[in-house]
Amino acid sequence: MSWEIVIIRRNNALSSNGRTVGSEPTNCGSNPYGATIKINMSKERFQLKAAVYLLLIKDNKVLLSRRFNTGWMDGRYSLISGHLDGNETVSTAMIREAFEEAKIKIKKEDLIPATVIDRQSDQEYIDFFFVVKKWDGEIEIGEPDKCDELKWFSLDNLPDNLLSYIEEAIENYKNKIPFFESGWN
Repeated sequence: MSWEIVIIRRNNALSSNGRTVGSEPTNCGSNPYGATIKINMSKERFQLKAAVYLLLIKDNKVLLSRRFNTGWMDGRYSLISGHLDGNETVSTAMIREAFEEAKIKIKKEDLIPATVIDRQSDQEYIDFFFVVKKWDGEIEIGEPDKCDELKWFSLDNLPDNLLSYIEEAIENYKNKIPFFESGWN
């Protein structure tokens, strides 16, 4: 946190390190000591990133998306996912991402909350995972510039190149663990 105490006395201002920072007339009113203390605290508020993930389940299999040309973990499998764009709910974001990435339509009432991760990666995230077992449309790659494969994998035989926190989320879904923390150690 960055802050500075400025003591204004009579006709000049002193910073907390004793330097004169300006000459300002001061109305100290009834203050018997002839000084006013101002505290200027300036710090941007921390902003947590939020993302949504879709566990599309069919016949004990989950649909995974292989990252491509993104600059982060390319060649690794993940889920249909994306960041919240702002001014949208997590369910709205999940519905939007399902259509953008897999060209499927899902309904809000078909979204089942699966697990939430408080995750430390290159940044801090809160990740919301939803299960969906029914949807409209044929699954196809909707963003070929970011994904080169959509493929079904058994929930009990996931690929080795799956992102580790995605594997954790799938295991926690299978074990009915609604919340966990990842990457903080």
